[in-house]
Amino acid sequence: MKNFCFAFCITLFVITTVGCSSPWNDPHSKEGEEKMTFHSSFSERPKHLDPVSSYSENEARFNAQIYEPVVQYHYTKTPYQLVPLTGTELPSASYFDENGKKLGRSADSSEVAFTVYEIEIRKGILFQPHPSFAKNGSGEFIYQNLSEADLEKINKIGDFVNTGSRELVAEDYVYQIKRLVHPKLHSPVAGFMGKHIIGLSKLADALRVADSEGKLIDLREFEFEGAKATGRYKFEIKIKGKYPQFKYWLAMSFFAPVPWEAEQFYSQKGMKERNLTFDWYPVGTGPFMLTENNPNRRIVLKRNPNYRIEYHPADLEKEKARRLPLVKKALFSLEKESIPEWTKFLQGYYDTSGVLSDSFDQVITFNSRGDFRLAQEMVNKGIRLEKAVKPSSSYMGFNMTDPVVGGYSRRAKLLRQAISIAVDYEELLSIFANGRGLAAQGPIPPGIFGYVAGEEGVNKNVYDWIEGEAKRKSEEVARSLLAEAGYPDGRELGKDGPLTLYYDTVSSGAGSKAILNWYRKQFKKLGIELVVRATDYNRFQEKIRKGTAQIFSWGWNADYPDPENFLFLLYGPNSKIVSQGENAVNYQNDEYDRLFALMRVSPNGPARQRLINRMVEILREDAPWLWGFHPTAFVLSHGWVSDAKPNLMARNTLKYRGIDTKSRAEMRKKWNKPVIWPVVIILSLLVIFAIPAVFVYRQHQGARIKC
Repeated sequence: MKNFCFAFCITLFVITTVGCSSPWNDPHSKEGEEKMTFHSSFSERPKHLDPVSSYSENEARFNAQIYEPVVQYHYTKTPYQLVPLTGTELPSASYFDENGKKLGRSADSSEVAFTVYEIEIRKGILFQPHPSFAKNGSGEFIYQNLSEADLEKINKIGDFVNTGSRELVAEDYVYQIKRLVHPKLHSPVAGFMGKHIIGLSKLADALRVADSEGKLIDLREFEFEGAKATGRYKFEIKIKGKYPQFKYWLAMSFFAPVPWEAEQFYSQKGMKERNLTFDWYPVGTGPFMLTENNPNRRIVLKRNPNYRIEYHPADLEKEKARRLPLVKKALFSLEKESIPEWTKFLQGYYDTSGVLSDSFDQVITFNSRGDFRLAQEMVNKGIRLEKAVKPSSSYMGFNMTDPVVGGYSRRAKLLRQAISIAVDYEELLSIFANGRGLAAQGPIPPGIFGYVAGEEGVNKNVYDWIEGEAKRKSEEVARSLLAEAGYPDGRELGKDGPLTLYYDTVSSGAGSKAILNWYRKQFKKLGIELVVRATDYNRFQEKIRKGTAQIFSWGWNADYPDPENFLFLLYGPNSKIVSQGENAVNYQNDEYDRLFALMRVSPNGPARQRLINRMVEILREDAPWLWGFHPTAFVLSHGWVSDAKPNLMARNTLKYRGIDTKSRAEMRKKWNKPVIWPVVIILSLLVIFAIPAVFVYRQHQGARIKC
């Protein structure tokens, strides 16, 4: 009995002591608390971490922390602005005519035969430690000629004992540009860049020939006119004509430097079978390096020990500037379901989170003006809300070659304008997106040069400006326009039945039924019958390519923050049925196209803004789109996280994030106190019920001894 009570007391002591020292449900098990670790999650494995192939958001969140193009987006400024990253300054463009004569900076685009971008990078930048750079005492590479036997015990990059590094040089950027057309890499921008970078298409042909002959391609042996090093730290890129938007491409991972040593290292036999490739283990000069890639559990980024001295941009004029990156490690855990992910955020185990639709009412409330604000429960936990309108547009398009909704007659324009008023995107956002979006006034979203806010930026064909706000015109106005177009009450004169229009979509099933019914209801306001034609994605794409769809929904996310990247979606030569371009509605307007050609090559300023304003007015009058909406990103962060402000063009923002680990540990402990009393009660009951049994047992044992 004495021993039993002693064991019970020890058990109770352990339970209460552990419960007071650390949360039992901590999925990180204290890992990294003292190491300044940022905790987040991912839902699907990043397929490509090779910068030449990567083009999706779930890949960019990792690649942007590892690779460094020559320029980046300023962390805090909007409209979005390019600033140097590894470059000493922003790339300078020089214009030349067909005879190679240098032209002035204001040269007309018709005179410019080619443009040369001259780029200088900083000295002393080092690549992260990596086995591909490792050398022995004689200066020979250790791991560049490995046999299958050498790889027998190698399963991950950390299994290599030795690592090395070297300085970043201009040739590394040139090498990556050549990789865009490597026949085995399949870069998604190879074709597009081949139209702009001089000689890139010819290089692609030469590499295909070499590959067909079974040769091991060493890109250092191939030169081409479009990119070449002009010094150890200088290189130039030569493009066709005048294309000012090219500078934005230089901020993308496609143009981040890749060392030839790493490519040669990964190309060895047996490497790919062990997932030892750029797609699994990138090699860059950025603030972080990927040290663990387990897509079924977690991905770990650690601070690059070779990262140069860089300070937080907000601290440059302060005495105590913070050196970047602010955290030492970032741990991304796999979360396939959104509910467990949200729960762990509320428990403090993830540092930031989005806002789930299912939990929106728990998190967000509205004031008397209808503005978003964080629920008091969230405020009490120290959680902060950051909002930013995404540089993207979601719209409904009219096929301009369709005999009913297309064309440029007054009748067709009035029909489209009437529908534009009737389809209430404010209501759509309220019902289906919890209000997370901004009804669009045109194709250009906020944050992009050319966007005009307030009364001056209102689409007066759809909205009135009343008491400081844009108010959608009434249904009566829409019906009046429809009648003027020859469809009184939604019926075409001289014909029986309502006007019937067709909406092509890939949406189907229970999940999309509500929004499709909502669209039907919007058209029904005007007496128009909307017939939904659901189909698979391939068939839908074919209809768009051939111009046989009538009405459809589409969208566009900015590749770069320039109005050209949105206005080109309605440029005539980009029509789907003309060139398979991104003008999905096949819009054609000679004046718009002429202004586009001027706007495209103009620098930001009042003159360019006037061109944009006129172009947008033309579009509003012709109404080839229902302008739809610009989605809004909501980011939640705990109070211990600094600099969680979203920048929707910049992806390399992890280096600015800071963590107050002491505050985080305190809050986690406070929010995750174990409920011990049921365990204590159960143990006590077990003791109470066990005592008689113990007495009986002891009496039985005593009787046996007497015998």
